Amino acid sequence: MTENLAATGRSTTRRLAEVAKKVGVSEATVSRVLNGKPGVSEATRAAVLTALDVLGYERPTQLRGERARLVGLVLPELANPIFPALAEVVGGALAQRGFTPVLCTRTAGGLSESDYIEMLLEQQVSGVVFAGGHYAEDDAPHDHYHRLLELRLPVVLVNAATEGLNFPRVSTDDEVAVEQAFGHLLSLGHERVGMVLGPADHVPSNRKLEAFRAEAARAGLTVEPWAVERSLFALEGGQAVTTRLVKKGVTAIICASDVLALGAIRAVRRLGLAVPEDVSVVGFDDSAFMNCTHPPLTTVRQPLEAIGRTAVTLLVNQIDGAAVTAEELLFEPELVVRGSTGPVRARGLSGEQVPGEDLAERSPVGG
Repeated sequence: MTENLAATGRSTTRRLAEVAKKVGVSEATVSRVLNGKPGVSEATRAAVLTALDVLGYERPTQLRGERARLVGLVLPELANPIFPALAEVVGGALAQRGFTPVLCTRTAGGLSESDYIEMLLEQQVSGVVFAGGHYAEDDAPHDHYHRLLELRLPVVLVNAATEGLNFPRVSTDDEVAVEQAFGHLLSLGHERVGMVLGPADHVPSNRKLEAFRAEAARAGLTVEPWAVERSLFALEGGQAVTTRLVKKGVTAIICASDVLALGAIRAVRRLGLAVPEDVSVVGFDDSAFMNCTHPPLTTVRQPLEAIGRTAVTLLVNQIDGAAVTAEELLFEPELVVRGSTGPVRARGLSGEQVPGEDLAERSPVGG
């Protein structure tokens, strides 16, 4: 519950000092912001107002309003069905807590993440939830995240982040995801396994790659660099790189998203082969309608409900001034076996046995 900062006497002085300490400014600066006086930068003003929300104090009447109950939800796109599904969970959980989500979606040639942050700060949002953003890319611009850290605005990141962005994070456990997918393919006899991952600076993809190498080594298989392909998270990208993998003789492919997996299935078919008879494909996400594809997609399901609701809880706790963990919270995924995976059949593109492969021996696997 919020308290009125305008109480009189010693209590007011103590509370002003508390806000000033939170922001790192003088009590006089806090007073100027609360009284709407000039001489304070917009960044400092935003930080003071954010501190009021975080510490649980009511804003002065002239600074109060519905905008203080807004929360930004920043997504990279809506074409990938996993993001609308997450938005539905987060939006519903925010509404239950009395907040209104403001959906911000990046589009080609449109507003950037940084642009959206400026807009959200102008709207005096109480916090921001990010999913699939630049925080997960080592080579992307991160200045707007550091600004949010300086402003002490409550923020939660969904899935892994680069070093130095110490926001609360909720993530699917990529190590467990790969362990499940790879173990399933091994049980079907596949030893020439390829991977289709996101760009080289994408942190979750690199976690999956590290886990895959560990699983391959544990199975006594040789890691072959040619069996790992990188792509943007698009169906066309998955199709292009899968074509190369299949021509090199892989019998199964693990993809870093369902969209990439659908591209992989298209590539296999356009090579005159079949899924799963010639090549098995595993996705990641279990986004909408993956059970309606042909064949239905075997995939690793992200626990979106648990992730989304936990992200909202962490955010609201910050807004209410409660302490939240700085550790990344990892959620265990679930392998959903459908029709896109099947027993290995050691055949090449023209139906012949893959040249130089002795099926009685351990085969190389992509790392």
